[in-house]
Amino acid sequence: MVDYLVLGVAAFSAGLVDAVVGGGGLIQIPAIFSVFPTTAPATLLGTNKMASIFGTAAAAVNYARRVRIAWSTAAPASLAALVFAFLGAYTVTRIPADFMRSLLPAVLVAVAAYTFWKKDLGSVHAPLHSGLREQVWAVIIGAAIGFYDGFFGPGTGSFLVFLFVRFFGFDFLAASAVAKVVNVACNFAALVWFGYSGHLIWQLGLMMAVCQVCGSILGTKLALKHGSGFVRRLFLVVVTILIFKTGYDAFLK
Repeated sequence: MVDYLVLGVAAFSAGLVDAVVGGGGLIQIPAIFSVFPTTAPATLLGTNKMASIFGTAAAAVNYARRVRIAWSTAAPASLAALVFAFLGAYTVTRIPADFMRSLLPAVLVAVAAYTFWKKDLGSVHAPLHSGLREQVWAVIIGAAIGFYDGFFGPGTGSFLVFLFVRFFGFDFLAASAVAKVVNVACNFAALVWFGYSGHLIWQLGLMMAVCQVCGSILGTKLALKHGSGFVRRLFLVVVTILIFKTGYDAFLK
């Protein structure tokens, strides 16, 4: 019961953070691995995805009720992410992800530095693309991040938020809303694979899913209440933590 309580709290916290800027895996994945150290990693990752897809979907629905989601961007990006997440998962079974592990901290430092330097980044919603150009960019970003999520994964939600702000001109709130839709597609692709291969603890996953949904509802309300400035600040905090975590994993662990 204590283990389930710990994982419930972790899932709630992950849902809250993930609903705003992504990065909930920073909380949930270490928690589930520490509680079940002898369980196969694939089974724990599959259970994590099961909980995450419910939390992310709840956040997407709540955003859709209050924020105009740019479906002309979200739909093609999600479809591309769905396909390429499968390809990424397949590729990681053939090619080690060690090079990605060592490269990720530097990429995150660049993202954090750019966001901090550009004080007005994501403060105004001014879409840069429309029509075919918008859809092409959406497919490119959805494919790239979908493949990354299937191949490696840490910080997927945060990368999506940053890319929709930087390359589409969305404010942080609108970018977070679109990112949730795309993230659902990534999680679904992974969940189908893990479920098919039997790597799921269904009861645990459902319990954590309920906690994730509760956390995501609160996180979405906080984001909508406090606006893009709040999302930007939390984004920088999460990316900074990701830098230290991925740097430790790559060079010190």
